[in-house]
Amino acid sequence: MSKLNGAFAADMPEKKLKSLEKILSYADTNISGSLDRLFQLLRIPSVSCDPHYADQCQEAARWLSDELENIGFASSVRETIGHPVVVAHHKNSGGPHVLFYGHYDVQPIDPLDEWEADPFDPQLRVQSSGETHIVARGASDDKGQLLTFIEACRAWKAVTGSLPISVSMFFEGEEESGSPSMDAFLDQAGAELSADIMLLCDTYLWNDAVPAVTVMFRGLLEEEIEITCANRDLHSGAYGNAARNPIQVLAEVIASLRGPKGEVAIAGFYDDVKEPGRELKAELDKLHFDTETFLNNVGLSQSAGDQTYSVLEQVWTRPSCEINGIAGGYYGDGLKTIVPSKATAKISFRLVDGQDPDLIRAKFHEHIRTRMPSDCAVKFTELGGSKASVIPCDSKYLRRARAALKDEWGCDSVLIGSGGSIPIVSVMQSKLSINSLPIGFARSDNRHHSPNEKYDLSSFKKGIRSWIRILAELSADEGNYGYLKPHPQV
Repeated sequence: MSKLNGAFAADMPEKKLKSLEKILSYADTNISGSLDRLFQLLRIPSVSCDPHYADQCQEAARWLSDELENIGFASSVRETIGHPVVVAHHKNSGGPHVLFYGHYDVQPIDPLDEWEADPFDPQLRVQSSGETHIVARGASDDKGQLLTFIEACRAWKAVTGSLPISVSMFFEGEEESGSPSMDAFLDQAGAELSADIMLLCDTYLWNDAVPAVTVMFRGLLEEEIEITCANRDLHSGAYGNAARNPIQVLAEVIASLRGPKGEVAIAGFYDDVKEPGRELKAELDKLHFDTETFLNNVGLSQSAGDQTYSVLEQVWTRPSCEINGIAGGYYGDGLKTIVPSKATAKISFRLVDGQDPDLIRAKFHEHIRTRMPSDCAVKFTELGGSKASVIPCDSKYLRRARAALKDEWGCDSVLIGSGGSIPIVSVMQSKLSINSLPIGFARSDNRHHSPNEKYDLSSFKKGIRSWIRILAELSADEGNYGYLKPHPQV
């Protein structure tokens, strides 16, 4: 019998553990079939932000729904005001009900000339280290990660004829373009997605050998500002000095957004910030985050954020303000001597627990307006917003999942934060009161959103095995072991 370390192993008799080993063995033995299915999905260019790929997004949704039907789910493709979603259910009388979330859409492939092969022709590439990479757009974000859960369910069904708990699946096709259809869809169909916990895997390992559960995501607020001075571009010789320059005005108001220590200088910006709890702080302290390596890897040596806080705190637990783009005047070859009429900037805020995007937006607008000289007009365009989300550290589902991860990886998992945002986590918390367990198996070098995106074959294999164990652990919470009776066909 394999040595298992989690609560499940402690509670189960040996014959049941042997049945679990059969499920794991099935997944290992049939990994080539799992890879073949992943390659089929990766060949579908489901780029959500480009309308030219609308048919391919439909194709990816149908492919997923068909695969779920093949393993016994009641599945359907649901239309939205944008790309369709896939909703599927497999009911079981025992244990909790989990909802698994993923997305089938992918980022654009630009710049194409930096890819080493066709982005939608997946390849296995053996590295000098002996590692094998699955290379294709969407390999890691999120098709490879999504398939780890489906293939785990496939192994359970093949060996036992059922799943140990009730499982629903919810796959969207607009995550990479801001999920514009989600609010309307959840208002209409949210009750059908009600569950005890949501599982998702669009996240990372802590390092190549240590699994992680991401327990906090920052929220996101995106804005575009446009400053207009004169009613047209002006000759800089005729109007220079006399005419207000909107690029200079924009530069000055942008500079006013940060204080001398790197803090955000908008009045009241930090008023509602909630500090992480003591238990979570203790978990983060265990990570021994290497600030120097973190910065050196991207050619930097000094933190630019609020120096009151560590770099790890700056990117996980503190809110931020960043200028994402700026434009104005002439920026072609040579020189065009004008005083431009307009200047624009795109600015984003990462928000933390307690901050309301609408309130922060109002404070930002007020900050800009009060700094506008006469003869200048400012226009704001809202580009989206979502709240931060924090997963309770005392969740019984979190405890069970970490026990399962320890069984598979042979070490304790860690709790981590994310400086980025996964809006669906906060949306499900606010709309349906469902907390999440984000457990991903991507590595930090997977090149998400970049050319030559890859997913490690070991991540794909270990991801499938990890979900098999997590399903078993979640069912063990109810003492429900009957599902481990081997299927007659095995």
